[in-house]
Amino acid sequence: MTNQRIVITGGAGFIGSHLTALLVEQGNQVVVIDTLLRGNKIPKEVLSKIEFHRVDVCDRAKVAELSKGADIIFHFAAILGVDIVADNPIETMETEVNGMQSVAAAAIENGISKIIYASTSGIYGHLALEQSVNEDILVDPRTSYAMAKRYNEIYLASLYEEKGIDSIALRFFNVYGLRQDNRMVIPRFFEQALDGEALTVFGSGEQTRDFTYVEDAVKSTVLLAEKVKGFEIFNIANEKEATISDLAQKIKSITGSQSPLKYIDAPSKRYDYEVGRRYGSSEKLENFINYKPNTGLDEGLQVILQELKN
Repeated sequence: MTNQRIVITGGAGFIGSHLTALLVEQGNQVVVIDTLLRGNKIPKEVLSKIEFHRVDVCDRAKVAELSKGADIIFHFAAILGVDIVADNPIETMETEVNGMQSVAAAAIENGISKIIYASTSGIYGHLALEQSVNEDILVDPRTSYAMAKRYNEIYLASLYEEKGIDSIALRFFNVYGLRQDNRMVIPRFFEQALDGEALTVFGSGEQTRDFTYVEDAVKSTVLLAEKVKGFEIFNIANEKEATISDLAQKIKSITGSQSPLKYIDAPSKRYDYEVGRRYGSSEKLENFINYKPNTGLDEGLQVILQELKN
């Protein structure tokens, strides 16, 4: 993807900042819309090459104005973090639903034919299957965040049927990497290990997750954006599961930390987020773009450690 005018909502966030950097590197004109609620994660050398606007994605008039002349909108703005989302379910849903409607209105008004949306693997809920989850199974959203994400997937499908706007919903599986903050488990474990504090593990630690490296996730995103026709849903998954206890031990090992693991009961508000098992199939993704996430967890953790040492 090159020589296009691209709008990215949430482009200063964790995944959004990596997407912004990749699209700038490819020679695109990038417009980032972000409230900077969690700060600006865009590297300085990239920030100087983009058009940045501190705007709430729910501000329809501003989003429409800033989207004029765009070829595509990547909609990545969201409220993230289990504790924050659990404490603010109404705000979470309003940001998701109103934000999507704002983006859709901008696309209709400005004749933009593509929307790429950051959905979530949380849509699969408490499904604990003997195999990886794929896009065809019946989903089971339990949280306000997952329900709003699923609503927006259906909204995009309807938008294509009624307005002909092509779109993709990306179900990301536990994306991690550089510039992620410690609301998420991997940066939290690194921080605790390097500070000599106990690594806090909710529950038994035997719950599994499919950790997907952020550079793989954004590469998949851009390749999909180049090919999208109609409405599609894709898992963005590494297809390997790791227990949270194993993750903690890996981080202890590579940091040389003597920190113990401290197992604690998850707060009741986290119940719907504490899934016992989750890993995804990227078969559909690979068939569509001839690529899937391939960075192993050990490799990704080493990249983060080297950055923390610098």
